[in-house]
Amino acid sequence: MKTLPPALSEHLASGATTLCWCWRLRRRDGATLGFTDHDRDIVFDATTFEAAAGFEAGEIRDSVGLSVDNLDVTSALSSERLAEDDLAAGLYDDARVEIFRVNWQDPSGRVLMRVGSLGEVRRAGTMFAAEVRGLSHYLQQTQGRVFQYTCDADLGDRRCGVDTTSATYRGMGAVVLASSTRRFTVSGLGEYPHDWFSRGLLTFTSGAATGQAVEVKAHSVSVGVVTIELWQPARTPLVAGQTFHVTAGCDKNLETCREKFANAISFRGFPHMPGNDLLTRVARSTAE
Repeated sequence: MKTLPPALSEHLASGATTLCWCWRLRRRDGATLGFTDHDRDIVFDATTFEAAAGFEAGEIRDSVGLSVDNLDVTSALSSERLAEDDLAAGLYDDARVEIFRVNWQDPSGRVLMRVGSLGEVRRAGTMFAAEVRGLSHYLQQTQGRVFQYTCDADLGDRRCGVDTTSATYRGMGAVVLASSTRRFTVSGLGEYPHDWFSRGLLTFTSGAATGQAVEVKAHSVSVGVVTIELWQPARTPLVAGQTFHVTAGCDKNLETCREKFANAISFRGFPHMPGNDLLTRVARSTAE
């Protein structure tokens, strides 16, 4: 049940309302953006809610239990603060979303209708549709450790301990020729063996894609030519001379941890855990 402030209760009881929707996004990098479906900007809580024509929200549903309540917000990429490149770079992934019902004549008369996080964002040209997920979706995510053969640490994090800033595990390079936004030949990585950076992380340090980090699908060396293929495309076409740094890849297996990183002591998997072959094994007599 929503508790309405007195100002909003009186406004609703008047029979003639001036209501609008306001959305506030708080990104993980600290940036806060506000949008409204009203035709003028609205300001409250130190946030300016920008009038963005075309914003349309789906039906808000609340259900009993722990099922995830979702709604969709659709609009055009018309705001200068809501850039397609930022969406593609993942800056809005899992952003906190607050949805208000507001009396635009008196913003003190408002009620917080929903708090959630930004889920899947679908784009088509200049239009986008964003899924707003209820907070209960966090209860469906894995918490704590999982018993599995492979390591559950991220390469270079506190539990792993590998120094990914060392020259052994981090290379600096530049684009030589791009055949697409995912595949390109590079310079500067000639000292590293074939497949060294597969499953690693490449971060662009110059050009229009500066700051974008993408996982490496494949790293190949053939007759002295080094080629990188990414899992996801760069957010802008790549040009010769764009620089990047890339970290070595890890397939999370004990053999790789021991032989490539000399870090088996920090391996966070369970490589000797019994599998289905042991569970289905049949006892046999050993009598001579």
